[in-house]
Amino acid sequence: MDQTMGNIGKLYLIPTTLGDNEPLEVLPISIKRTIEQIDHYIVENEKTARHFIKKISSKKSQPSLHINVLNKFTEPEILPTFLDPCFEGYNVGIISEAGCPGIADPGADIVSIAHQKGIQVVPLVGPSSILLALMASGLNGQSFAFNGYLPIEAGERKKSIKKFEKLSRDFDQSQIFIETPYRNDKLLAELIKTLSPQTLVCIACDITLPTEYIATKKVMDWQRISVDLHKRPTIFIIHS
Repeated sequence: MDQTMGNIGKLYLIPTTLGDNEPLEVLPISIKRTIEQIDHYIVENEKTARHFIKKISSKKSQPSLHINVLNKFTEPEILPTFLDPCFEGYNVGIISEAGCPGIADPGADIVSIAHQKGIQVVPLVGPSSILLALMASGLNGQSFAFNGYLPIEAGERKKSIKKFEKLSRDFDQSQIFIETPYRNDKLLAELIKTLSPQTLVCIACDITLPTEYIATKKVMDWQRISVDLHKRPTIFIIHS
């Protein structure tokens, strides 16, 4: 169905929702049209990807889907084979677990291989929790850095927090990071304890969901506030 008449197929980067939204409430109709035309996919989790595809296009034939799984257990040497359908004239879609493929996401490895092989990469519009958090933070959107996860070990984590605070102060740069959702509350407590009282902290939680919570306050103000972030996807941004 998605064959491109003998030409090399393209690699489409297909964003998903950030939670259990109705897809077309937060995604453009172009995502639905693209999914209806593609049968070859690279995904992080086959079950959730099939659920997403079915939800956005209920008439899409599930048995017709060809799915390769890309996660931390995937052997790097087999990644190039995931793009073989492109050389048979088929388009391939990458679907992330949440948000945009290639951003804090293993899909970046496939995109890199596509460029090496001369396959056209087509990014589609969709929600990125990182950018949405920055947009809503009121912090510096001209200069910012996404730093992924902080170290788990307490001493190294404290050093990293102080390092990012200094970078923010020295370069007027917003510093963005994430945490495993069940450790969010502990991280917030560590930020409050480690950062200077005047440093600004944005917490952006459950972005695009009915329970969305986004607030930017000084550390000294967060000390007086109780907020439950446990098991809720959260972006943290600091600015000193």
